[in-house]
Amino acid sequence: MFDTVLVANRGEIALRVIRTLRRLGVRSVAVFSDADADAPHVREADVAVRLGPADRSDSSATETYLRTDQILAAARRTGAQAVHPGYGFLAENPGFARACADAGLVFIGPPPGAVELMGDKINAKEAVRAAGVPVVPGSQATAPTDGELVAAADEIGYPVLLKPSAGGGGKGMRLVRDSADLPTEIAAARRVARTAFGDDTLLLERWVDRPRHIEVQVLADAHGTTVHLGERECSLQRRHQKLIEEAPSVLLNAETRAAMGAAAVRAAESCGYTGAGTVEFIVPGIDPDAPASAAEGVRDFFFMEMNTRLQVEHPVTELAVAVGADADRLDLVEWQVRVAAGEALTFTQSDISFLGHAIEARICAEDPERDFLPTGGRILTLDEPRGEGIRVDSGVAPGTVVTSAYDPMLAKVIAYGPDRPTALRRLRAALADTRILGVTTNTGFLRRLLAHPEVAAGRLDTGLVERTAQEQPALLTAPYSPANAATPDAPAADEPPSPAHLLYYAAALARHLELTPPADPDGWTDPFSLPSGWRLGGTPAWTTHRLRTPGQDPVSVRIRSITAGNVADATDNSGGSARELELRLDEGPTHRARAALAGDRLHLTVDGLRTTFSLATDATLGLAAGPVTWLGVEGDAWPLHAYDPVVESAAGAGAHHGALTAPMPGTVTVVKTTMGETVRKGQPLLVLEAMKMEHVIAAPHDGVVAELRASAGATVAMEDLLVVVTPAEDAVGEDGPAVPAAAPAEPVEVRS
Repeated sequence: MFDTVLVANRGEIALRVIRTLRRLGVRSVAVFSDADADAPHVREADVAVRLGPADRSDSSATETYLRTDQILAAARRTGAQAVHPGYGFLAENPGFARACADAGLVFIGPPPGAVELMGDKINAKEAVRAAGVPVVPGSQATAPTDGELVAAADEIGYPVLLKPSAGGGGKGMRLVRDSADLPTEIAAARRVARTAFGDDTLLLERWVDRPRHIEVQVLADAHGTTVHLGERECSLQRRHQKLIEEAPSVLLNAETRAAMGAAAVRAAESCGYTGAGTVEFIVPGIDPDAPASAAEGVRDFFFMEMNTRLQVEHPVTELAVAVGADADRLDLVEWQVRVAAGEALTFTQSDISFLGHAIEARICAEDPERDFLPTGGRILTLDEPRGEGIRVDSGVAPGTVVTSAYDPMLAKVIAYGPDRPTALRRLRAALADTRILGVTTNTGFLRRLLAHPEVAAGRLDTGLVERTAQEQPALLTAPYSPANAATPDAPAADEPPSPAHLLYYAAALARHLELTPPADPDGWTDPFSLPSGWRLGGTPAWTTHRLRTPGQDPVSVRIRSITAGNVADATDNSGGSARELELRLDEGPTHRARAALAGDRLHLTVDGLRTTFSLATDATLGLAAGPVTWLGVEGDAWPLHAYDPVVESAAGAGAHHGALTAPMPGTVTVVKTTMGETVRKGQPLLVLEAMKMEHVIAAPHDGVVAELRASAGATVAMEDLLVVVTPAEDAVGEDGPAVPAAAPAEPVEVRS
């Protein structure tokens, strides 16, 4: 066994590896960028080494976690004997694996040759095909030209899927249903592949409609033993990105499970694999109208790719797979380390079985209400769920600043139960108990996805999430979302407030309570220092709180005290039970309410209905609109800003017509326009990338580029001004020539 292991990664996977090393009595070395200097994985490790340029601060991955030379230098400096790559970054880089070996370090993963072979999807398909593993029909050439890709598509038929040969995780994939679109999509896929992987080689495969994504975990030692640890269902995806994973799959019968497991073992053995790896398959779904006999026997399945590393979703296997008569659970990281140290597996295939069910949800810094654009910010509040059968693998802590430099995944919540319904219930409850304020996440969205009738029934496929978003968006929409807060033209006086209205009431009351001064020890309070609305000889006045949330129109919440009709009531500041108030949103009906603060919880009672919100305030200096109130409920969270109509009106008067701002914090990777260029509506102007997502900024109308503030490589914040396109009629005058219109370009998103 090793004495010291360097973990060449960050975030939750670095923490995961470090904790196993500590349990094994192995000294751990972390590496970190300046942005991660106080990250949890740095605090947890025994030793930590800074990465990045010596003469300046640059936390980009290319200058830190992707710097082989600096990582090897850190290993030498700390006396590490081995390097664990985690996943992502250099985990599937054969050059890094070879560099470790050349430096006398053990790479905790498969041999470099296996990484290289399985990292080349074209050669990987040929290798497993030769080993008797079924593959998806597609292009055969090692480096097909554009013409060969078009010919292959014509031969196997549409739809087809374009994939970068050197890539993984969905980055750069293009689904093409029409032959007329293929040349354009090939060009786009090559550009993404070249930028992301330094290799624009593509492969083309037949697309299986309504496919299920099922992968098999394999584990192999250097003594000739390879086993599989059953499958994981990863069909709940969005744009090729996994959202929910579970084990076992409800689709597979015993015959298909055995056949897929055996095929995965053959695939691993075909490349001399050692350590933990995953073989991914595409499995056609069962037609719900098909006879029951269609689910019998061995189902079709096709090899897709092999991931030569630990997978993000490995915890579901650790929880759901039992080994031996004592039903021991496996620690896959431990077995990665033991195999790398030369130890043999102590169990065989016959010792392995499923026991119970496990489901994992990936919590990411992205906004479901803004088409899942990446988010960022400082985590103000973090409460992770606990309870029977709940496991959390997290890489953040209160105070962590989430930037656009790295992957958006913050944590994983995993639930185990004796059966699938129990695991589903536990995971939904755990997500509801997850409180993250300060950064918008997809937590609430995942909770609603797990309640989808098709998900509960196990009728999954890789397109289910996107179809639901288009056809039944209400199933995935947050009930408390400000987007649902529109007030009816003539609301009934006795109509209960909607959940979205409750969110605004809670924000207004939180700000209202902040206006109340501490109780005076002398027992008397100046009535004009309290937000009671007390007036001499009149009914209490309304206190108006104007609020807005990003992307929504501002609203006004009016509050007044019911018990402020005399001086005694108005000056009561004893801090006892919450005073009863009246609330009104815009021109809606008036409701009676009480609000009480208990730590970071706001208990709101409106018309007898009590709702508890998590509450945090971002009082960071420099915020244009002052402190931001964050409220969370049932896994969702929203920032609510003060709205000053005078300031906003002045800002609006000076705003540029045709101004395009950054929809997310990130880096400008491509600038496709120049100052003074005449552009058409929908023409791509620049590309913004954040957290492995690529977003095209297109011209909003025909016109001329009047300002260009973005440059390739520049880092921008959300809502920074990027480019201004003066409308054609303003640029050329009333009698000038019009610019021909063009169809708008669709935004492109690529994630891995």
